[in-house]
Amino acid sequence: MGSLRDIFNPFFKTISIAGNGPVLVCRSFICFFLGFFVSAMCSAQPQGLFDSEEIIRITLSGELSGLITDRPEDPEYFPVQLSYSEANGNKISIPLKIKQRGNFRRLKGNCSFPPLLLNFAKKKTVKSIFEGQDKIKLVTPCRGDEYVLQEYYAYKLYNLVSPRSFRVRLLEVHLDDPGLRAKDRRPFYGFLLEEEDQMATRNNMIAIKRMLLRPEIMQRDDFLNMAVFNYLIGNTDWSVQYRQNIKLIAEDSLTLPVTVPYDFDHAGIVRAPYAHPAEELRLNSTLQRRYRGFCLEDMEDFEAVIAKYDSLKDDIYAVYTSSTLLDEKYVQRTLKYLDDFYATIRDPKKLRSEFQYPCQKNSTGNIVIKGMKN
Repeated sequence: MGSLRDIFNPFFKTISIAGNGPVLVCRSFICFFLGFFVSAMCSAQPQGLFDSEEIIRITLSGELSGLITDRPEDPEYFPVQLSYSEANGNKISIPLKIKQRGNFRRLKGNCSFPPLLLNFAKKKTVKSIFEGQDKIKLVTPCRGDEYVLQEYYAYKLYNLVSPRSFRVRLLEVHLDDPGLRAKDRRPFYGFLLEEEDQMATRNNMIAIKRMLLRPEIMQRDDFLNMAVFNYLIGNTDWSVQYRQNIKLIAEDSLTLPVTVPYDFDHAGIVRAPYAHPAEELRLNSTLQRRYRGFCLEDMEDFEAVIAKYDSLKDDIYAVYTSSTLLDEKYVQRTLKYLDDFYATIRDPKKLRSEFQYPCQKNSTGNIVIKGMKN
């Protein structure tokens, strides 16, 4: 089969226009049909769930009181109807199962609303924005919508750093159940987190499930991107060995894995009131940064990753300055927090002191965070 140029070449001719050289023009009325054909091809391409920044307004209907208020050790699925309206006003309704998930945020003493797992039947999602989705995480408010938004933007930051990152989609969630208390029925912001296997496939990789792999055997550039990013946002709640808020992907089972971070609600940049560093790290608050990569004594190892963050500065700041959802005071505090990061990486003495911390005697840089267990 020939190329598109070969196929469409008979429909065009070349003419010369004085001062402009040869110009390709379409022959007669066939242009109308070609235009219609190309337009139809483009419109036929479905937009994926994570291909847009537009907020999706969804309604969850059903007996939701048990799903929201009870916090059993072994959560069960609840049948729910999810509905939303397309741009043309057409209403889409999808039956699915939903259950509570997570550890820290699922506990009632920690959060007023549990995070959820949406379990779709793929046959029911055809020709919807959720087509192709299976089991997908919904991050919900723990103690206020603002912290969900602030964590959402942390994911958007890492999307700038690497395509080997989890994509997110912001939702406005409405609950339809007369049995819920009025305060539990209020709309709230949440966001969907791309499935691990989909993220891996998008990067032509596979998910790696093995535990207790040491960070030193990870792909070096990706590991440093991830470790410096967690330093930037003030996140110490991660470890490679126990896969604490880290996923691993690789080209195959024989190549070095890539580290992909997630779950940023304990990061300083999010400022969640319930977030505290692990006692073993000897930090006063999540706003205090601590580099938690392994020891690299040669500072040349950091040059490429520091140059990357330096080149991304304007884009990173724009994530916050361009937002219409974030509180202005939070934006200003965050810009100052980012200022501190850039002041550090542009000062050779500060940079060496911070990023060689794991090499120091009696440092907490090599402490492994295990996280909560099910």
